[in-house]
Amino acid sequence: MTRTLLAALSLAVAGACFFAYPAIRPYTDEASLAGAGAFASPAWTLSHTLAMVGFILLVLGLLGLYGRLCETKAEPRAGAALVLTWVGIGLVLPYYGAETFALAAVGREAIEQNSVDLLLALTDAIRFGAGVWLFGAGLLALAAGSILFGAAIWRSGILARWSGIPLALGFALFLPQFFAPPAVRIAHGLLVMIGCWLVAWSMTNSP
Repeated sequence: MTRTLLAALSLAVAGACFFAYPAIRPYTDEASLAGAGAFASPAWTLSHTLAMVGFILLVLGLLGLYGRLCETKAEPRAGAALVLTWVGIGLVLPYYGAETFALAAVGREAIEQNSVDLLLALTDAIRFGAGVWLFGAGLLALAAGSILFGAAIWRSGILARWSGIPLALGFALFLPQFFAPPAVRIAHGLLVMIGCWLVAWSMTNSP
């Protein structure tokens, strides 16, 4: 299997992971014991683990995309895009690890102690500590890199010009979608999946 096909496959699976993440994730009042139950549930761990897998596969897929663009006039933008997206993913993943495993442990402990106060205190400490700034910076870098990749695809002359637009839009909206209701978050996951799939399709159907 060629590098391009491997990269396209990585993007395709990454897209499926990014859709499954909000679709599987439980949505409850997180300031209650029901929220503790959601944190402690297998669905919470599975959905967030899939998100992390999606980011890791995105790294591989975008490396392959850069390989397709590096010999075109879009190479400078593609190179900057690759650096920004990799830095962004590196900053985002530790926060996702805390969301996945630390909040699961907090949920179990809050249920065992029947304590909403414990749940709120520990959840806020995990989510809104110093790590949230790295998380935000990572998502901004990922958004900027994805937009640059979209521009590089547009200028490349070898990939379908429009094929990078949904991916750029999906990652540009990754930060604000966290403040949206569940239906919007799931729709956003669908957008990211479509974006990944379109880039994968364009990579495998270009000269």
